[in-house]
Amino acid sequence: MSKIKICGLFRECDAEYVNEAMPDFAGFVFAKSKRQVGEAMALHLREIINPAISCVGVFVNAPVETVVKYYKCGMIQMAQLHGAEDQTYINDLKAQCDVPIIKALNMEQYDENSLVSADFYLLDHGSGGTGKSFDWSRIPKLPKPYFLAGGIRQENLREALQTAPFAVDVSSGVETDGVKDREKIRRIVTIVRGTR
Repeated sequence: MSKIKICGLFRECDAEYVNEAMPDFAGFVFAKSKRQVGEAMALHLREIINPAISCVGVFVNAPVETVVKYYKCGMIQMAQLHGAEDQTYINDLKAQCDVPIIKALNMEQYDENSLVSADFYLLDHGSGGTGKSFDWSRIPKLPKPYFLAGGIRQENLREALQTAPFAVDVSSGVETDGVKDREKIRRIVTIVRGTR
């Protein structure tokens, strides 16, 4: 069964919503974004969020030291890299801590020869955060499990799950007017879990 990640939490009520729905992962976006969250707020949200939910930090070319700090203080349990982080960056990060790494792949420019070593991949439309999906029939064979992202919402969730991802990654698909919607989060987690 695929897991589910609700990404882009930045309000206290977002943390409360995920506690009610209990997805497998919750995401904090530290990169420049309308959902960007600062260090203090992310720490506060991590304290609210159920410990059974793993928190994922979303970074774009952040200093390795920043990722290490956030992991070692317990703010995040995984790091999602969306920038130009190369194998040297990943090796440096792994040498300093054992944080599991998700490396985002731009499926509009996918090149298997440029794959870096990671614990998971995240397949997204373009550079991510667009709210658009790519052609899921083009999902390549990958050496590690993948998170499927980009435009996933209740209407196309079952189709997304048919690609057998390790997890689906949902952000705008559980929002109303740009903020997280309690009922949409509950419904989408329920569908992934196969319960009613």
